[in-house]
Amino acid sequence: MASSSTFVELFERFRHEAFRLETLDDYSGSGNVDAFRAFQAGQEKPEGYNADWVEELRRHTHQGKRVYRVHVLKRPLTEYLRFELGWGYRTNITGGEEFFILDVTEAPNPLHGVPDFWLFDSRDTAVMRYDATGTFIGADILTPSEAAAYTTHRETALAHAEPFADWWAKYGE
Repeated sequence: MASSSTFVELFERFRHEAFRLETLDDYSGSGNVDAFRAFQAGQEKPEGYNADWVEELRRHTHQGKRVYRVHVLKRPLTEYLRFELGWGYRTNITGGEEFFILDVTEAPNPLHGVPDFWLFDSRDTAVMRYDATGTFIGADILTPSEAAAYTTHRETALAHAEPFADWWAKYGE
């Protein structure tokens, strides 16, 4: 059953925390396409990269809200993941977003089959849909009664993940 809320409304009204689970190796068809091309061409990260998102993060974190995510991945990293982690995560941290890595290179994936999602205040869930090229095609907004499973997925992800800074120190480029 779908909720009458929209994805944008969930971001506008969350009060305490917004959690994201990322499971794909390639989101290159969604946002920041030009920046990804610049990365592929070996260019430097542009000044002001991701500035709008960083500013939104700062607004949330200055209000005491937590924005954090876990990315499930395997090494070696795809070119897109090298971009996302190297440019995106390291930039977004400056806005207060927290990142964790669940590296399943040498361990089974405890979230196999779980889709990408955002979970707001352990109550509202947006299940993200992407096509085969990593292009975002929409979000299914679930009712609050459907959030319990996603709260469990979040807890599983966090229990198996490590802080991004620790992971990046070992495997980053």
